[in-house]
Amino acid sequence: MSKKKYIIISVVVILISVLALVGASYALLTISLEGDKEITLKAGILKVDFIEGDNINLENTAPMSDKEGLKTTPYTFTVTNTGNIDAYYHVSLEEDSNNTLSNNYIKMRLTGSNGYDSGIIKVNNYGVGTFEIRGEDILEPSDKVTYTLYMWLDEKAGNEVQGTIYQSKIVVTSYDREQNNPSAPMLDDGMIPVTYDGSNWVKADRTNLNNSWYNYDDLMWANAVTVSESIRDTYKNASVGTVVNMDDIETMWVWIPRYSYSIGSEDGTNYYGKQGTFLSTTPTQALPGEIDVKFISENTKDRGTAKYIVSEGLKDNNWYTPDAFTFGDEELRGIWVGKFETSSSNPSASYGGSNTTELDPMIKPNVTSWRYINVSNAFNVSLKMNNNGNRYGIESTTDTHMMKNSEWAVVAYLSQSKYGKLGNTNFTGANKEIYQNKSDKYITGCSYGSLSNSNGDLGCQYQYNVEINGTGASTTGNIYGIYDMSGGVYEYVMGNYNDVVGNSGFTSMSDSKYYDKYTSDNILTACNGSVCLSHGLNETAGWYSSYRIMVNEAYPWLIRGGGYATSLTDTGIFNFTTSSSFGGRPATGGSFRLVAAIK
Repeated sequence: MSKKKYIIISVVVILISVLALVGASYALLTISLEGDKEITLKAGILKVDFIEGDNINLENTAPMSDKEGLKTTPYTFTVTNTGNIDAYYHVSLEEDSNNTLSNNYIKMRLTGSNGYDSGIIKVNNYGVGTFEIRGEDILEPSDKVTYTLYMWLDEKAGNEVQGTIYQSKIVVTSYDREQNNPSAPMLDDGMIPVTYDGSNWVKADRTNLNNSWYNYDDLMWANAVTVSESIRDTYKNASVGTVVNMDDIETMWVWIPRYSYSIGSEDGTNYYGKQGTFLSTTPTQALPGEIDVKFISENTKDRGTAKYIVSEGLKDNNWYTPDAFTFGDEELRGIWVGKFETSSSNPSASYGGSNTTELDPMIKPNVTSWRYINVSNAFNVSLKMNNNGNRYGIESTTDTHMMKNSEWAVVAYLSQSKYGKLGNTNFTGANKEIYQNKSDKYITGCSYGSLSNSNGDLGCQYQYNVEINGTGASTTGNIYGIYDMSGGVYEYVMGNYNDVVGNSGFTSMSDSKYYDKYTSDNILTACNGSVCLSHGLNETAGWYSSYRIMVNEAYPWLIRGGGYATSLTDTGIFNFTTSSSFGGRPATGGSFRLVAAIK
């Protein structure tokens, strides 16, 4: 019989604020509280009470099953808003830099009296740091919520953990929501955060210390990758700054944080966005202006008009939270979007993959897009990333799927905000539009390097990592954005006319959470008789002079972007059409894009 392995786990609890701090409020679990325990949040007070008694100080603990771990003595703390304004906060875990035990062996579960449940979390080793275990929440005046934390040593721990120590502390952070901070990215177990050092993608600090991983104010959207199974543990245990070789990368992702938006009108009639500081001319349909965006938590869901008169200013009832951030009955903190058009595990195959589900999806630059695959097969290929034992290390709590039309739109709207290419001062006037990929070989991440009305096979003039000319084809105008959303291959999205399957390959429609249903071929009445807010249809129709053809009974599936060899007016991130223009299928066969929702 094998002997049990013992380590020491201890937890500290601390309350901090990015605003005024009135005393320090923290407690070692083995001693009494010290400090004032209160912080000032504008006119309100946020208070955290630490309930004394048994605590998590797991000296000489043995590895145990999840069932056993949830029977251990938990630690409990209560957050109370004693002020007169809403208080925003989140709960995170901060690890001690002197730990000798990898956090890959630690499991935990955080539950709240408000119904919150993190589920069983495998902490995983992305380097010592701080990471959220409870995303942004809000407390109204006089409200409170009590949290309970369980922590235990994974039963899979072996002899290597003997004599090691793991220490961490719970951190409750409050902040001023007017700072418009985006929700921190949720990383799946198989994902590694990355940033670009000017030459290579390198492992990022998931705590985002000094905005080293992401900074949406500076157009630095969060990026992450999955890598080959044989090298995955090496990268997960590697230090921050380690180069992640492109040959090891299988998929690349960009985080779109949850937000609400509103589209302004400068003249009170035409809603082409506001001129703001990024245009020198009044916005028009051909050269639209800024879409206003504010980042929000999953506890906020605005249902306002989604438009306003610029001269009258934005009001609370003008904001609308895009439908893409509601997945079934789940409200999401954000979504991960494939950085490039999907390629296959055999990009040298006919059409980069052709009409099959035998190959696996990949998301990488400088490879051939997966084309001539029907909607049904593209949908089923996308779900393969969720399968048990998948090659990517993606867990069952992450739902990878073929991009919906509404999900395409949230990328487009963010790109047209101050956080996207519109806000990039390296581009002016008409160059605010995303450059096209005009590669005649359908290579992902290519850029023409400027706007062009030219037709024909124009090749891959600039690769995705060439500053300005190459990065101008991304949604940020820099390397941190999403590519192939203008030009490249036309992409099918899961946007369907009235449950008509057509020649998609489906025999019946999928679960409703996986597609957007449009009940009319008129963009003014497409959503049950009303305009579809946040779907990139009527609101942004014709922006940058792009196509706008709605799905119908004969051609029931939407396609976006695309058109490598067509004129400028035939394509773009706001382009939407159907296969009707191409004899029943898109020119070049059509591709697709992946989205990952972490619940």
